[in-house]
Amino acid sequence: MKMKSALVILAVLLVIGWIVWGFWKAYQPPPVVLHGEIEASEFSVAAKIPGRIASIEVRKGDAVQVGQLVFTIATPVLDAKLEQAEGARQSAGALEHAADTGARKQEIKVAYENWQTTRAAEELALMTYHRIQNLYDDGVVAEQRRDEAFAAHQATRNTTKAAHELYSMAKEGARVETRDAAAGQTRLASGLVAEALALKSAAAVYSAFKGEVSNVFLKAGEITPPGFPVVMVLDMSDAWAVFQVREDLLNRFTKGTEISVLIPALGDAAYAFSISHISVMGDFATWRATSAVTGYDMKTFEVEARPLEPIENLRVGMTVLLKLD
Repeated sequence: MKMKSALVILAVLLVIGWIVWGFWKAYQPPPVVLHGEIEASEFSVAAKIPGRIASIEVRKGDAVQVGQLVFTIATPVLDAKLEQAEGARQSAGALEHAADTGARKQEIKVAYENWQTTRAAEELALMTYHRIQNLYDDGVVAEQRRDEAFAAHQATRNTTKAAHELYSMAKEGARVETRDAAAGQTRLASGLVAEALALKSAAAVYSAFKGEVSNVFLKAGEITPPGFPVVMVLDMSDAWAVFQVREDLLNRFTKGTEISVLIPALGDAAYAFSISHISVMGDFATWRATSAVTGYDMKTFEVEARPLEPIENLRVGMTVLLKLD
C-alpha cells in the first residue's frame, strides 16, 4: 500500500515537474538568428570606343579567364581614319625628306648656270663701261651715253649677286625652321596613326578578370556607347556573407572572430566564416524599433564575413543563417 502511494506521489511530482519545465521553456526568449546573404565581386566588361557589336564570344554561365576575348566591335569608321592618318604620315614624311635633302642636283646646276650667265653679262657690261668712259674722256661720246653704260654695269652686278645668293640657297637646302616644321608634321601624323591603331585594337575587348559570366546585356548588331557594361563577370572565389546586425547585438561581433553559419541551399552542414568587416556607420532599421518609452530607434550595422575555405556550389544571393547563443 505504501509502495503504491509512493509511486503515485512520484508520478504526480514528475507531472508537476514536466509542467513547470514546459512553462519555463515556453517563457524563455527565443534564440536570435541573423539572416544574411551571399555576395561576390562583380565586374563589368565594357568597350573603350563606341560602335556596333560584331560578335559576342561568351554566354551566361561561361567561365572566363584573364585575357579571354569577350566581344568585338565593327570598325569601318576607324579603318577609314587609319587610312587617312597613314596618308598624312606618308605625305609629311616626303616633305621632311625633301627638307632634309635640299634641292635636287639639277636645280643646283640650273642655279649655278644662271649665276655664271649673270657673271658673264656683268663682265661684258664692265668692259663696255670702260670703253665708253675712254671715249667720253676723248670727247667722242656724250655724258648721257657714259651714264647709261655705268647704269647697265651696276644692274648686271646686282643681278649677279642675286643669282649667286640663289645658288647658295640651293646648295644649303631648306632653312632650319622649315626642316623643324616638316619634322613636326611627321611626328603629328605618326601620332595620328598610333591613335587610330590604338582605337582599332580596342575593338577586340578582352576580360581583365577571372570568373563566371553572370549577364550579357547586348547582342551582336546592337550599338554600344563607350564604357557601357556589355558583359558582367562574377568572381565566386571572392565571395562573402553580409549580415545586417542591430546595434544592441553588435557587441557580439569582433573583426577576425570565427563564426559558424548554415546555408540552407547547400544542406545542413555548418560552414566556418571569419568576420572581415564591420561598418563604421549605421543605418536606420526599417523592421525593428524600440518602444516609445526608450525614446530612440535601433540602427543596424553591416557586418561582412568571409569563408575560411572555398565552398562548392556557393552562389550569390543564397541565404546565410547565423544563430547567436
